[in-house]
Amino acid sequence: TSHRRQRTRALSNMAAATFQEFQDDAEDRDGIRFSWNVFPSSRLEATRMVVPISALYTPLKIREDLPPIQYEPVVCAKQSCRAILNPYCPIDCGTKRWICLFCKQQNQFPAHYKDIAPNNLPAELIQEFSTIEYTLPRAANTPPVFLLVLDTCMDEEDLQAIKDSLIMSLSLIPQNAIVGLITYGTVVQVHELSFEECAKSYVFRGTKDFDSAAVKDMLGLAGGRGQPGPHQQQGQQQGQQGGGGPAFGAARFLQPIQDADLTLTSIIEELQRDPWPVGSDKRPLRSAGTALSIAVSLLESTYPNAATRILFFMGGPCTQGPGMVVGNELREPIRSHHDIEKDNAKYMKKAIKFYEALAKRATAAAQVVDVYACAFDQVGLMEMKSLCNLTGGHMIMGDSFNTSLFKQTFQRVFQKDPRGHFYMGFNAAVEVRTSMELKVCGAIGPCSSLNAKAVNVSENEIGVGNTNKWRVCGIDPMTTLAFYFEVVNQANQPINPDQQRGLVQFVTQFQRASGQRVLRVTTVARAWADAQMNLPYIASSFDQEAAAVLMARIAVHRAENDEGPDVQRWLDRMLIRVCQKFGDFRPEDPQSFNLSPTFSLYPQFMFHLRRSQFLQVFNASPDESSYYRHKLNREDTTKSLIMIQPTLLSYSFDGPPVPVLLDSSSIAPDRILLLDTFFHILIFHGETIASWRKLNYQEQPEHENFRQLLLAPTEDAQAILQDRFPVPRYIDCDQGGSQARFLLSKVNPSQTHQSFGGYGDAGGGGARVFTDDVNLQVFMEHLRKLAVSQQK
Repeated sequence: TSHRRQRTRALSNMAAATFQEFQDDAEDRDGIRFSWNVFPSSRLEATRMVVPISALYTPLKIREDLPPIQYEPVVCAKQSCRAILNPYCPIDCGTKRWICLFCKQQNQFPAHYKDIAPNNLPAELIQEFSTIEYTLPRAANTPPVFLLVLDTCMDEEDLQAIKDSLIMSLSLIPQNAIVGLITYGTVVQVHELSFEECAKSYVFRGTKDFDSAAVKDMLGLAGGRGQPGPHQQQGQQQGQQGGGGPAFGAARFLQPIQDADLTLTSIIEELQRDPWPVGSDKRPLRSAGTALSIAVSLLESTYPNAATRILFFMGGPCTQGPGMVVGNELREPIRSHHDIEKDNAKYMKKAIKFYEALAKRATAAAQVVDVYACAFDQVGLMEMKSLCNLTGGHMIMGDSFNTSLFKQTFQRVFQKDPRGHFYMGFNAAVEVRTSMELKVCGAIGPCSSLNAKAVNVSENEIGVGNTNKWRVCGIDPMTTLAFYFEVVNQANQPINPDQQRGLVQFVTQFQRASGQRVLRVTTVARAWADAQMNLPYIASSFDQEAAAVLMARIAVHRAENDEGPDVQRWLDRMLIRVCQKFGDFRPEDPQSFNLSPTFSLYPQFMFHLRRSQFLQVFNASPDESSYYRHKLNREDTTKSLIMIQPTLLSYSFDGPPVPVLLDSSSIAPDRILLLDTFFHILIFHGETIASWRKLNYQEQPEHENFRQLLLAPTEDAQAILQDRFPVPRYIDCDQGGSQARFLLSKVNPSQTHQSFGGYGDAGGGGARVFTDDVNLQVFMEHLRKLAVSQQK
């Protein structure tokens, strides 16, 4: 038995190494990672795998080697299928036919494929182009529209900083773009850009909720995008008789950037703080909800289903009108997690309902909503999160608009790729097609349902389900969606692994900032295996990193609706079941428990996820929790894993930097540590290093090695800061300093104040962490006991 186990383990390790290369290649080529790279061949066995068949997919994954294709794709003739020609399709060059593997339909190649031959294949049939991009001949009728919505209740320093950033952004946005400006404080002002003689704006009361029809009428948009309303017809005729008249309709408020640049710059430069007096015991009257509602209505009325983006800047919470999250009395604090648990947040439910209704309207009109919130207190991101989560917009949180962190992050919104295309895409639709043995349960990410009913839609809903097509109003190369599947094949209907493979096709259509319509198609195939006969083979295909992130997304989705302890108990149950299914052990003997290399890191990912800010709300505000969860739900596997289990690099005189365990034992007096949590980049100097630095040894020629040691983590940190979006907070601290808490809160507390006999010396190195949290060692001991237990 022991020999058989060793042989199985050796074969499993070899297969795992092969699958690791396969996973890396699939992520580089297709931007996709599956939890399982071999699928169980029956519904029953798939449910016993515990972790569902699921995938993290980045639709706009950057690939420089994609061939330029300027024609429409070839699609299956069957109306209920419409799958796109791909490298897995069998073809007959003689009869010019191809077979769709999704529905088994035979199709004729179009006439322009007449020269197809085994040595003359189009790009979409070549295996290395399982992801292909079609530039469609039909272009969008309208260029992208950017509507700036600016808070004027912030202090002078922040207001000046955001004005400078907005003026700078006018030179970065696409030069064919259309722009507009709304400002808000006690009242909301929609600024007219076509009136050059002086600043002119339409003023709305901040306490009232204006519906789309009212906004349309008040702004004179009743006649459509470029037409005057009925009450303006006479004025337009008089203007024409006088040799020229003012612009009407949307053209007064939304103008091409080349026409409105000077006027808009002038308006922004002359903006003043909200003139309404604010008492020392009061908050400013800020009409953020009304401003957002008017912005959505303006774009809804003028550019529905076009490439539109609302850039919403706020320096504090909404304190009046629809969407208010707190009163204007400073003695009334904004809600905390404790208040929410006790049902003591009187504005919250009404505000959430208001912003969710706005988000649905924005999504229906293909609008992207970015929220840039900079303040020392909460601003209401928890209530407003649906605006970003449903439309695919950015959510940026900071302390002040007058920081390099915000300024650099805002500039990166307008980044371009090497070909000169803006990274931002608009009005995307992602459709998932599957072979007959699979159905799609749902998606988790910055998307909304398009309610497309198809034969491959599962009744078992995970995330946004009951559809196989989702809208992503704002998409970029970092946007990553999680898709969940189920096997529908019954055990009494065997699949022949040699003849059949599980196929999934992702079809993403979107608009570039230039107006080009692009269709990107990714088709992937995975092998089937009988779990009763080939469980080690399936186990060796497990991608524990992707699985941890996919399970984290489900947990966060549940945390938005359920109590925190319930989500943790669900995670614990899932982990115990995984260990019971794939662990190697003797019943009731915890010491015999062992996990293969493909599963060995999964428990510690779950340990760090349980402790993370995604599930633990202690010492975090509701706004912070919403921000962290928003970022986890849109980043790829690597970045999400950094959020769950941060990386730690050690720098010392002993050699080059090396990765070390995220553990308190890694802290040493003669080490420098570089911690990357995705949201923070921290350089931690050990006690000895810190004292040498204070004595300025690095400035003395004889201590050049020490200067180089101090420089190395700084250079590595700068490399991370240059590529990351949003720009993380940079922290430089010493052991024993107040900011060392950022590191101590993340490391596994293997040594605490209760270790080594109370407050005495920690013994064999490391640092003590003052916490009552369970450490990884104790967690694993309990996990082993529960995994080997025969009791349910």
